[in-house]
Amino acid sequence: MKTHPALDTSNRDYALGLARAFAGALLFALPLLMTMEMWALGFYTHPARLLLFLLVNFFVLVGLSRFGGFERTATLFEDLLDALAAIAIAILASLAILALFGIVTADMRLDEIVGKVAVQCVPCSFGAMLARKQLSGGDSAEDAIQAERTAGYGGQLFLMLAGALFLAFNVAPTEEMILIGYMMSPLQSLLLVLLSILLLHAFVYGVGFAGQQERPEDVGWASLFLRFTLAGYGIALIVSFYVLWTFGRADGGDIGQVAMTVAVLAFPAAIGAAIARLVV
Repeated sequence: MKTHPALDTSNRDYALGLARAFAGALLFALPLLMTMEMWALGFYTHPARLLLFLLVNFFVLVGLSRFGGFERTATLFEDLLDALAAIAIAILASLAILALFGIVTADMRLDEIVGKVAVQCVPCSFGAMLARKQLSGGDSAEDAIQAERTAGYGGQLFLMLAGALFLAFNVAPTEEMILIGYMMSPLQSLLLVLLSILLLHAFVYGVGFAGQQERPEDVGWASLFLRFTLAGYGIALIVSFYVLWTFGRADGGDIGQVAMTVAVLAFPAAIGAAIARLVV
């Protein structure tokens, strides 16, 4: 029985998309898959907070599917399927690598295995979702559709949120975030905030990276700075606090120390917000 050539091509393209998604999952998450602090994170993180974080991650993936998922989508339903597929690939990739490393074993309790895989599948799912843009040869027509979808103010802010979430997640579980915040003086923290804002603005509009945003002709510098740069840094601060809260890094500390830690984490988060448009 012969199959329709168009169906064969569609199935082949989808299979290639899944293969690229698996490669992207490993590319984005391999350093975290080999980090000891990440192995324990799912074990001691409060289950309700972890579940909430996974739900937030899912909705971010749905948004990313609009802007550059591993398969072309035209409707919200397809974006939901795209996000579910990215999570499924992320779970398989995380479980396979952790089992290969001997970090997940058959004699472990189910809740411990689920916790380890749940945490690791977050960066894996980002890599799976962005694999088509990063690992394929590119498509000018698709790039044009993507550019149209991300042209609005809301789209730009969403990309900043996604970039801030990904980069903040990469370093938030480490003890160094708290240690750096403890070692820094208030003046150094203020300088770090100013540097974060400066780099965010420069990376988005100033230094000529491929794919960076052009400055809108009808928007003045002050408006641009307020609507994009400061808004982006505000997103980085909110994301930083949320990630620290999720993993219990903001529990039990005084307000001043928590604020210092948030400022430290907001530095990579701001960089993530700035370069998100270059990656997605």
